[in-house]
Formats: sequence, structure tokens, C-alpha cells
Amino acid sequence: MDELSPFFARFSLWARVFYSGRLCGSSSDHAGGRAGHLHVLRQGKLKVSGPDGRVRRVEEPSVLFYPRPLRHRFLTDGKPGAELVCAQIEFGAGMLNPLLEALPDMMVLPLSAMPGLAPTVDLLFAEAFGGEPGRQTAVDRLAEYFVVLLLRAAIKERLLKCGILTGLADARLSRALAAMHREPERDWSLEQLAAEANMSRARFAAHFRVVAGMTPFDYLADWRIGVAQGLLKRGEPLKIVAPSVGFRSSTAFTRAFACRTGLTPTEWLRRIRDADGVQESDKQLIPHARLSVAQ
Repeated sequence: MDELSPFFARFSLWARVFYSGRLCGSSSDHAGGRAGHLHVLRQGKLKVSGPDGRVRRVEEPSVLFYPRPLRHRFLTDGKPGAELVCAQIEFGAGMLNPLLEALPDMMVLPLSAMPGLAPTVDLLFAEAFGGEPGRQTAVDRLAEYFVVLLLRAAIKERLLKCGILTGLADARLSRALAAMHREPERDWSLEQLAAEANMSRARFAAHFRVVAGMTPFDYLADWRIGVAQGLLKRGEPLKIVAPSVGFRSSTAFTRAFACRTGLTPTEWLRRIRDADGVQESDKQLIPHARLSVAQ
């Protein structure tokens, strides 16, 4: 199994394109719910204002990716404006997704650094600016595919040096990470993980901490809780979930879960289901909503 597949298998990726057009002036705020945002700038220049009021200039075709909800808005200098496709993105919303947690709040990556994305960019804009039947479904699936390509490029080209993303790009650590992803229920020892990486125990522990910014067992704990959350959402009982992610009892699992999330499994599940109900209502409105722009 490749480096990214375990994350897409455990955490569902969802996208909804809500705007495509040429922005001339300023946008409304992008915020709300549990969704992050993906913006693809193909032409023009942008000023990006964050929640702290700071303004960042983007002066070449770029991807602006907000993995988690973060208030922001765009400004342009007027005509000819900026040609954009914008989407809401969810990737395991409300769950402990170690990959998502490792990403910065805002990523701005020039498209020139990711030439392999060019065909998908062309197809995304062709669909978004066209009027063919099934347009919404097509652009939504293309936006999801674009996120996969973006994360793939970030690992392959080492565009982001942050946490577990860097670990996935490391030939040795990626083998140990793959083992954890494959068998979260296994009672892993440091020696066993080091053997997966073909490293000594001490060297593996030190290298993992330097590259990933955490210990191997901190990462394993996060992965186990994220996997458990997916099982809980599917309706699996605690007595089944606990051993599936390496805990000998429901009590030990509940204690570890609360330590990582601040909630018991039951409290978390109630909260996530309530939020999912609200989010589903919001999703029904997105196809009819447009970004407020000054044309």
C-alpha cells in the first residue's frame, strides 16, 4: 500500500466547488462549519487577508489550501481581476487525522512547482467555466482528485517540510509508518518499528522525532484514535473498537481517547453526529450559493 492510501481509506475526502469566475474587487469572508478551503488561482494577482488582518500577496498562478476552517478573504486591484475556482474541502472532519493535523493552517504553492498538476488544472477550469450537464458533480470530483495530487506532489517534491508529511517522504520512516497504518491493533515495540525501518532502536527514535516532530508512539496513538473514530462512526461497539486499535479493554481505550480528544468516545460520537446533521443541511445549500464578488 502506498503512503497516502491509508489516510484516504480511513478518512473520507469530500469537496464542493462553490465559485468559479473572475474576481474583481473583494470577496466575502470564507469561513464556516468544519470545512477547509481549496482555491486555485489560474490568472491574475490576489491579496489574501487572514483573521489577524495581515495581507499576503499572491502574484503568480498558485494553489491556496486551507486544510482546516480559517477565516480569510480576497482582494484584487480591480480589472482584469483574478480567475479562480474555489471549493470547500473536508478530509475526516471532526476526526483525528494525523496527515491533516500536520499541515499548516494555510498553504500557498505556485503551480509552477507542480507541473504534473497542469492537466488537472486545465480540466477543472474547463468544467467549472463550462455549462455541460453534470457540471457540479464533475468539478466536485475533480477538486477531490486535485487534493490527492496536491498531497502527492507535496510528498514527492518535498514542497512542505512539516511533521508526518516529511516522514512519509523519508524512505526509512515511511516503512515504519506503513506498518503502523497496516496494523494499528499490534502491540508495537520500539525495536519492532525500528526493524521495519531497518534502523537501530536509538537511531530510529531520534530520527523519527527530528523528522516528524513527535515520538513514534505519539504518532501511533494519534493514528489509533483516528482509526477508532472511523469505526465508532460506522456504529461499531466499544468492545469491538478497543482491541481493533490495540487496547486490551474498553476502559483503557476510553481513557486514551479522552486524553487525546478531551471527550469520551460516547461524548465525541454524540457531538460529531450532531455536527454531521448540521453539515448535511449546509451541503444541500452549497450548489445554490455563490461567492459574493464585486464584478
